[in-house]
Amino acid sequence: MHLSYWEIKSWLTNVDFTVVGSGIVGLSCALELRRLYPKSNILVLEKGKLPQGASTKNAGFACFGSLSEIIDDLNNHTEQEVLELIQKRIDGLNLLRETLGDETIDYQPNGGYELFLDRDEELYSTCLDQKNAINKLLEPVFKNEVFSFVDNRFGFENITQKIGFNKFEGQIDTGKMMQALLHKAYVSGIKILNNCTVKSIENDRDKVHIHTSDFELKSRKLFVATNGFASQLINETVQPARAQVLITKPIENLHLKGTFHLDQGYYYFRNIDQRLLFGGGRNLDFKTEETTEFGETKLVQNKLEELLRTTILPNTHFEIEHRWSGIMGVGSQKKPIVKPLNDNVLCGVRLGGMGVAIGSSVGKDLANLIK
Repeated sequence: MHLSYWEIKSWLTNVDFTVVGSGIVGLSCALELRRLYPKSNILVLEKGKLPQGASTKNAGFACFGSLSEIIDDLNNHTEQEVLELIQKRIDGLNLLRETLGDETIDYQPNGGYELFLDRDEELYSTCLDQKNAINKLLEPVFKNEVFSFVDNRFGFENITQKIGFNKFEGQIDTGKMMQALLHKAYVSGIKILNNCTVKSIENDRDKVHIHTSDFELKSRKLFVATNGFASQLINETVQPARAQVLITKPIENLHLKGTFHLDQGYYYFRNIDQRLLFGGGRNLDFKTEETTEFGETKLVQNKLEELLRTTILPNTHFEIEHRWSGIMGVGSQKKPIVKPLNDNVLCGVRLGGMGVAIGSSVGKDLANLIK
């Protein structure tokens, strides 16, 4: 690609900070850098036409974890680690709401529900037994009871009579959120180049050499915010995890309000614009879904449609209008990786499917590593 003098001068010269990835983390990092260094030259490089990964492809759940998820987390993390992660989710959501405004992102505190299949009697019993202990654990954070059980009043079938409820959960409009972040970045004088894939980076004493699919440039500091794609650039333990999603055409009298988790959170759904958005199924074939390739599989899509017919929308006619997938970054630990890799390269990755909740705070923390 032969760039003009004007293009090189205006976009690729005297770059102070380069951020790789224009998702929630990348733009939050760039905005915090602008606040910290008002006169700096900030460039964001994005491989897709729109932000790739999961930032524009998620379900818009502003959540900090279902009861079964927290119980599972306690099997692999200390109580203090679990509390810190939940607090990080709360702080991240508050930062996102403060940065963009509830009306802008269409934030709705409608609560969240957890469904248990009839066959999951052991999981259901465990959650019932552990509810009070988990509420006690979370009391210092919320100053109130978080989890309760309510009647299954939504007409779900093959589901236990009682379902979990969390009154603190909320939801957002993912598209509106990303449009607002992009607008805020543009207004702040942050330059964003799309369709620009970073192939490799080389750290020098006082700068980073960045090789893209079309050109090369130098930057004083480089911030990697590519989450599920991180292993393509840096040597960190981030496993890509594809999540498949579908959405129906509008359904008349769709009486669902709130966010819903099913089967330990491996399935999730909500009402958006009187459509049923439904995603998940990664647990059907973990190995195949450990990929950075976008796409859908018959195994997962057929299971999603089956659950719609038999469990979520029984006796309701629906038609699928769109299908898509997003790429998350996960690992053996749920704590995100936010650290310098050397003097000039830093990363904020492995958000563990919690990008809406913690993306803003991870981006802010990433920018503050160089203070």
